[in-house]
This record gives sequence, structure tokens and C-alpha cells, in this order.
Amino acid sequence: MFHGSMVALVTPMEADGSVSDASLAELVEFHIQKGTDAIVAVGTTGESATLDFDEHCEVIRKVVDLVAGRIPVIAGTGANSTSEAIELTRCAMQAGADACLLVTPYYNKPTQEGLYLHHKAVAEAVPIPQILYNVPGRTAVDMHNDTVVRLAEISNIVGLKDATGDLDRARDLVARCGEKIDLYSGDDATAMEFLLLGGKGVISVTANVAPAEMHQMCEAAMRGDRAAAEAINARLDLLHRNLFLEANPIPVKWALEQMGLIPPGIRLPLTRLSERFHAPVREALAAAGITLNA
Repeated sequence: MFHGSMVALVTPMEADGSVSDASLAELVEFHIQKGTDAIVAVGTTGESATLDFDEHCEVIRKVVDLVAGRIPVIAGTGANSTSEAIELTRCAMQAGADACLLVTPYYNKPTQEGLYLHHKAVAEAVPIPQILYNVPGRTAVDMHNDTVVRLAEISNIVGLKDATGDLDRARDLVARCGEKIDLYSGDDATAMEFLLLGGKGVISVTANVAPAEMHQMCEAAMRGDRAAAEAINARLDLLHRNLFLEANPIPVKWALEQMGLIPPGIRLPLTRLSERFHAPVREALAAAGITLNA
């Protein structure tokens, strides 16, 4: 349903932490012009954890309006409360999002049966296409492949973003449910290999700063052209690594600021990129051929 390079869009903020509407509009146009295949609004990279409910819904509405149907918009609507996830998902559907991305319920560490029932409840309550999101490094809960296979039987669960970086696991998922749901990488460093295994795209942090290159790499990998995909990915390799020197989205927001695309705002408890990481992030941007504003 959704294929290619899907940017996990940052939420641009002014220095005081308020959402920058002007920069959000510029970012959306930047991605459309550079070939991004879909925009994921208010996911982890969009600082969903620090936006309140109204802000969360409002950013989704703004992105949908700005995109104006030109590419798909996928709204991050996960929560560790099932009722809150349902309300956020309903809000996204009413705003006109094309699908929702639902992270596994974090912190409270549900069982596999709890994960199944949580996602089943959201899918049954809101009839919008839904993409599961497994990122155990952030949530302290891991959705097992067996649970994904069960959830793939639900008609409006259409995909999985797997951010484990485990390619053996990806191979198993492709074999067991790749015909029922689309499988997406959530790990830039292993995304190319994931796509060559049969994945349908990547929900990418790197795409924030290198949208055209990520689009081209995904196209090559999805058509099975390893040589072309590797040539592009080699230029992005440092970005895949150095944009995670501190917790995402700290480095990528700093990088976008250096590119002149967003103001310097980020919300506590996140902070601006530590000075010792400025040079490595600049090096990664240079390796990818990205021009900085200053």
C-alpha cells in the first residue's frame, strides 16, 4: 500500500519550543520536490512524546493539509494506553491521514497477548489502515514474529515497521506474512538489505536530510539492483550511523538546522546536540554531498 522512502518527519520548533508552522510547510515542500514517497508525521522523530494531545492532532492536520494529496501521509498515533491510541488514531483518520503508525505500548511491558489485544482493539475501533511499529530499543517491549503473524490476519492492519535491525528476523517475517502485510525497515543502517530481502520500504530518519538519495536507494533495492543500491547507500552510510550519536531526533534536528531548514527548537527532556558530536554529523553530511547553510 505504501512503498519506498517514507520520511519520519521532524516537528520543527522555534527556540521557545513552539511548533514552527512556516518551517513545517517548507519541510513538506522540500520532501515532495525531492521525491520522498510518503511522510510519517508525529512519530518518534517528530517528538510525539513531548507534544500534548491537541498539538499532536494539530500537526497531523497541518501536514495533511500541506501535502494536499500529493503523497501519502501516515500519522504516528501509538500510545501505551489503548484508549489514548484509539483516540489519536480516530483524530488522524478525521484529519484525512492515509494510514496510522502505532508503536507497541511502551513502559508498561505488556505480554504478547496484551500486544495482540491492544492492536486488535485499535484496528477494530478505527477503520483506517494501520501499520504496526516494533522498536524494542525504545519501548522495552518486543513484538514477536508470531504476534505479527496473528495481527496480519486483521484486514486493516496493512504493515509493520521493524526497527530491530535483525535481518534474520526480517527474513522470517517476509516468508511468513510478506504476502499479507507490507514490511518496512525502521533501521536506516540495515534498510537496504531489508529491502533486498523483500521489504517494501523504509521509515527513515536519514531521509530528513537526504530525501532524494533515500528515494533512489529504495527504488534500486526494491527492483533488486544491488549494485545501484550499494553505490547510493555507501554515500549515506555515515549519516545512517552518525544521526544516532545521541538520541533521535537530537542529531537530525541539529543537521536540519545547519542546512537552514528548521529553527533550533527541541523540547525537554531532549537537548541540542552536544558539541563533541558537531564534527561527526558535519562529516556525515559532507560525505552525502549535502550543502550546509553556513
